[in-house]
Amino acid sequence: MRYAAAFAVALLIVYLLIPLLRRTALRIGFVDKPSPDKERKLHKEPVPLAAGIAIFAGVAVSYALFVSGYGRETWGTLTGALLILGIGTVDDWFKTQGREFPALPKMLIQVLAAVVVYASGIVFVGFVNPFTHEMVILPTVVQFLLTVLWIFGVTTVINFSDGMDGLAGGLSAISAMTLFVVALAKGQSDSALVAIMLVGAAIGYLKYNKPPAKIYMGDAGATFLGFMLAVIALDGAFKQATVLSLFIPILALGVPIFDNLFVVVRRLLAGKPIYQADATQVHYRLLSAGLNPKQVLAVLCLVSVCFSLSSIILLLLPV
Repeated sequence: MRYAAAFAVALLIVYLLIPLLRRTALRIGFVDKPSPDKERKLHKEPVPLAAGIAIFAGVAVSYALFVSGYGRETWGTLTGALLILGIGTVDDWFKTQGREFPALPKMLIQVLAAVVVYASGIVFVGFVNPFTHEMVILPTVVQFLLTVLWIFGVTTVINFSDGMDGLAGGLSAISAMTLFVVALAKGQSDSALVAIMLVGAAIGYLKYNKPPAKIYMGDAGATFLGFMLAVIALDGAFKQATVLSLFIPILALGVPIFDNLFVVVRRLLAGKPIYQADATQVHYRLLSAGLNPKQVLAVLCLVSVCFSLSSIILLLLPV
């Protein structure tokens, strides 16, 4: 009942708050305007960019109601989330003005948010040796680098995946549900609670973001979802993980991770900046291949479900 209530509260807050935020965003001009770049921007009318605030509010209120205890880890996650939400909102504001926010300060704030989480005690410590069943503790420097790289990386790939109606929200909901199942199986109740809140918030958002979208979550919402998914994995799936089970959270986030690894490598080989927007993500390639947006969304969500089922099967293996 506690999980169901946390899910319902997050969903209802997002569902009820978005119409108010949508009207406000339209009134003040906080919208993503159509662009001559029809390959990347598919909408023909201005679309509000305010859903990220609703998603954050849904998760924050549900967390306050259902998670007991506020230690260092909680405050570290909250501080990091606010940093992510803040810089994402600034980035979205630049978009509403027809300008691009510089990549460097955005990257630095996202890395800072990851460092705050690390400092709070949510750390990738090591893994269980499958042969000796002993915990292998990594050097502190390696723990720091892997923790920060994981949080920054997942935050970025979810944001990069937010290129068409329903996609980032749908992939985030599937990934969060998978991490919820993993946390339940490992007896990690707090991680399971936060994961199911993210599922509720994402589903509440998808009611308004399914094609054709009435609102976008913008960089603020996409990076917040990515950040929270990364933290949940660190605090849940990666804890006491064996070498093989380290792939569980990677598979749970398989579509955005593998697609954007391909995109990053392709941009590096082409000598382009990693943050330079283009139409190389898989959803753009599927659109170019002749699928319509609803078909692309269905295909990628189905692939994501397959990755997630694979991660759960991996969880059940006695390794």
